[in-house]
Amino acid sequence: MPRFLTDSEHRTLAAACDRLIPPLDAHPGAAALGVADYVDTLLAAFTFDPPRIFAGGPYSGRAGGDASFDDFLALSPLEELAWRTRIEGSRGEPAREFNGPVVGWQQRYRDGLGGLGADFADQPPGEQDRRLDADPAFKALCYEHACEGAYGAPEYGGNRGLAGWTAIHFAGDVQPRGYTDEAVSGRD
Repeated sequence: MPRFLTDSEHRTLAAACDRLIPPLDAHPGAAALGVADYVDTLLAAFTFDPPRIFAGGPYSGRAGGDASFDDFLALSPLEELAWRTRIEGSRGEPAREFNGPVVGWQQRYRDGLGGLGADFADQPPGEQDRRLDADPAFKALCYEHACEGAYGAPEYGGNRGLAGWTAIHFAGDVQPRGYTDEAVSGRD
């Protein structure tokens, strides 16, 4: 269930991200990796307490140590200002407009997904590509966040079942175990 996006926007975003990181061979694609959930969680970061910006640590528990990635960290006032400006935009608030007005990711996604059309997910691949190509700035933003969601730590909402890491043959977060000398010397 989306926290920021509407159900329709979430469906459109999942389809758009699947065009950017498509399912291919053993790679499940962005939609199956939960990339739309990652983006929705990022856009709704300040609906959580503490905000879902910085995962805790130092360990996830996947390779030993106490699992603490799920313990998100509180933000300093300056970090909160910077992240709220990035996500929500300046909203005419002087503290957020010291460098001028900012259109935040929330508005950029609302506008970009609206531009793709509510029927985007039902279109053939060529039409989806044409619509994505019509707004290069939104396509680039979507791609950046799709990569983060597909290959980042799953505590942020994507990389469902660690399948992104598996698809690219990435061992993932291996601390505190780390790598052996043999594992490092044998890597290409």
